[in-house]
Amino acid sequence: QVQLVESGGGLVQAGGSLRLSCAASRSIFRPNAMGWYRQVAGKQRELVARISSGEGTNYADSVKGRFIISRDNAESTLYLQMNSLKPADTAVYYCNTVPQLRIWGRGTQVTVSS
Repeated sequence: QVQLVESGGGLVQAGGSLRLSCAASRSIFRPNAMGWYRQVAGKQRELVARISSGEGTNYADSVKGRFIISRDNAESTLYLQMNSLKPADTAVYYCNTVPQLRIWGRGTQVTVSS
């Protein structure tokens, strides 16, 4: 059974940092590019960071230079280090393959106060 379990969100002041984690099923994690997506209520989910199976990375312009995506293939775990957080980063964050599967985890809420 495919599982995606996100954790690490919380409330932080602008300028602060958080580190998100995603535990994924090994069957989908190892061979695939993985990504962090985020969604604000009433808006479409957007991909903010992607890492290939070979660990090449890509970032949305809005987070470039502030977020770092990484993966631990031995543990089937995806990470997102978020620095210099802004109120505009407030969202529910999800992990998934890229392109995404139909199945999604519950996400983890990140709230950045000004």
